[in-house]
Amino acid sequence: MSDQNEPPRRPGNRGLGRGLSALLGEASQADDETLQRARSIRTMPVERLRPGRYQPRQSFDDKEMRSLVESIRRQGILQPILVRRDRDEPELFEIVAGERRWRAAQAAQLHEIPVVVRDLSDEDALRIALVENIQRQDLNPLEEAEGYRRLMQEFGHGQTEIAEAVGKSRSHVANAIRLLGLPDRIKSYLREGKLTAGAARAVLTAEDPVGLAQEIVERGLNVREAEAIRRKVTKAAGDAPPRAPKDADTAALEQSLREALGLAVDVRHKGRKGGEVRISYRSLEQLDEICRRLTRH
Repeated sequence: MSDQNEPPRRPGNRGLGRGLSALLGEASQADDETLQRARSIRTMPVERLRPGRYQPRQSFDDKEMRSLVESIRRQGILQPILVRRDRDEPELFEIVAGERRWRAAQAAQLHEIPVVVRDLSDEDALRIALVENIQRQDLNPLEEAEGYRRLMQEFGHGQTEIAEAVGKSRSHVANAIRLLGLPDRIKSYLREGKLTAGAARAVLTAEDPVGLAQEIVERGLNVREAEAIRRKVTKAAGDAPPRAPKDADTAALEQSLREALGLAVDVRHKGRKGGEVRISYRSLEQLDEICRRLTRH
């Protein structure tokens, strides 16, 4: 979907999903003059803007960018870019929503672009950027999952609240976050579009997730076929049923521990019986580092 089109509004809890139209001052019963004043649109030199620190999207499709550049050359920027003042360099403005339009405007050799300046917190900036990109389906599965994780860990939002805001189910949000626990090789398949999110979830509980993912990519299998192979491999490995998938909170905890330790971590929660945390190491140096951190020596 074109970045020029305005996203649909979605009601959300605590204002999480207000949408850009509300932030741009949309009022259903205002005349044109009042609406224009509410929007407070102004032009600004492109060099005074910089990418947002909470932009969830990390990659920009070259083909779509070329198409947007041509559109802007013909019609200009139809929807202004939402910005906030940079807290470190007050003369500059940080993009909250519309980075792709800003990049395309520079490629189209525009010197000034329309913007709307808003006083937004870091939390608002992340929420708005995430909602806008998800509503436009611009994010790959890992970018989407990372946005959810940041909302949960940095700003304390629950999965249900996030789901209501972005128009997804709670299970969709939970399953997305689980993808962050995948090995790096599988994550690269996701980023490159070689593996779908559904197929990636199918390999999460496999004995050899990387090997299974590689087979799915090479054979071009769909999600159902990937699930069938996973069940077959699991049965051949010992006729044992697959382990129940971990809930999103446990998966997120494992990911945080992996990032902190740089080692493989397996958290197994057994309800009232407690549970266990397994940390795997490959050398005596890594074991020594684990001991040093645990004993604080």
